[in-house]
Amino acid sequence: MLGRRDTAALLALLDQDPVANIFTRSQLALHRSAVPDGFAHLLGINGEDGLESACWVGANIAPTAMSNEHARAYAQYALDTRQRFASVFGPAQTVLAMCEVLATGPQDFFDVRENQPMMSIRRRSEAVAIRSLRVATLQDFDLVLPASAAMFEEELGYSPLENGGGYYRSRVRQLIREGHTLIDTDEYGEIIFKADLGTVTTAAVQIQGVWISPRYRGQGMSAGYMAATVAYALRFAPTVSLYVNDFNQAAIRSYERVGFEQVGTFATILF
Repeated sequence: MLGRRDTAALLALLDQDPVANIFTRSQLALHRSAVPDGFAHLLGINGEDGLESACWVGANIAPTAMSNEHARAYAQYALDTRQRFASVFGPAQTVLAMCEVLATGPQDFFDVRENQPMMSIRRRSEAVAIRSLRVATLQDFDLVLPASAAMFEEELGYSPLENGGGYYRSRVRQLIREGHTLIDTDEYGEIIFKADLGTVTTAAVQIQGVWISPRYRGQGMSAGYMAATVAYALRFAPTVSLYVNDFNQAAIRSYERVGFEQVGTFATILF
């Protein structure tokens, strides 16, 4: 388990790939230490030259890129804690190596998404941005929450608002409060498009929660909205990234039109 004295080494490791490691890097910035608040913790494996790999273990597991041997060791540790997890996400080779071990544990897999193109862009898009996209305010919460929940349900097959959804509501409110949710509405005040800057560091931003209302799909609007989202995200960091399921070919084509290029492959295990 990493301690405060490991913070500098962990920072150097994560900054080798600020796009792939954005989640753990954001946690390091938040807690200003390799020892996060709460029950989550960070594990590491040292080699001859110092810290070789690291893994966030909390409600979710987020490994850095590492050898398959290290990946299996972290997965075995996770099983030994007898903790329950919501997901594992990260570089595909690492996550799939973990999958071999986690499959022997008590939690059943809800889904394993083995091929999620990780894409990034470092400049304003040449696509024509839709200028009506704006930063949501807390007054928009009652509009944003249903759109966010609809995106989540389409992605995972169940509503995040079941049993009250207290944590999910707090997360939506937090993103709005931080100025990290973008929306556009139609003449009736209904949301056309929504996107979140789900994770933000000084090196990279990861776009999450992209959703367009079903009534506006198929009209070629997504590229313009994403171009506007990229322009806004570039105010926070020089690189804008996202990852997408390989079966969502329409979204991938739209991101490519905006100028995103694939820079890696993620995988996700959902429990």
